[in-house]
Amino acid sequence: MTTEHEEIKDADMTTAGAEASSPPPEAREVSTSEAAASEEVAEFDPAVDMPMYRQGMDWFVLRVASNKEGSVRDTLQRKVEIEGLTDRIGRIMMPTEKTRTLKGGKHKITETKLYPGYIFVEMMLEKGRIPQDVFFLIKETTGVGDFVGTAGKPTPMSPAEVEKMLFDSKMPDAEPEVKLEFAPGDHVTINEGPFENYEGTIDEVMPDKGMVRVLVTIFGRQAPVELEYWQVEKSED
Repeated sequence: MTTEHEEIKDADMTTAGAEASSPPPEAREVSTSEAAASEEVAEFDPAVDMPMYRQGMDWFVLRVASNKEGSVRDTLQRKVEIEGLTDRIGRIMMPTEKTRTLKGGKHKITETKLYPGYIFVEMMLEKGRIPQDVFFLIKETTGVGDFVGTAGKPTPMSPAEVEKMLFDSKMPDAEPEVKLEFAPGDHVTINEGPFENYEGTIDEVMPDKGMVRVLVTIFGRQAPVELEYWQVEKSED
């Protein structure tokens, strides 16, 4: 199973009587700070805030229609809730990666699927097998292909595969760094700007600015030129 760029995880989640007199200032301050603290609590993440394996459950890989991974996952989750099967079908994961790009000084955040054409389903087994009603509920969901396995039999994921999948499924950072697929020493061609079609070598990568410094030979002398990352592309070896 290969990982590409282009949509994988899911979740399981005292009042006191009012007093006639208003509380003293100290009590109001404590209440305010507690409220602020509760707002800062990190959002629940089923990929890291739940155990890798839960008793009686195992993980399976499900092939789904390409570019429909998100809608298949959402449809399947709704069916599970409607049928009251949340105790038998747990997390349904679709690992994604969030990246930030800079072009013309403008920021754009994109979220791409790390396992296009697949989602991952946590299920309760009975006598080591997927219950028939659970199996058909999943198989009859629009966009679902089949389970990954051998000889037509769904095969549970290995612990190493589950660990990697859950790691990939962690909630993306709200403000991801700019992802630059360049490194010092890379040979590149400039495809935009006053030095278009010039070739050069990456001297420095500046991800915080979304820029690279390229050493270009101009009039027989090497000169550094700072460019936005999208203005260059790797040269063919």
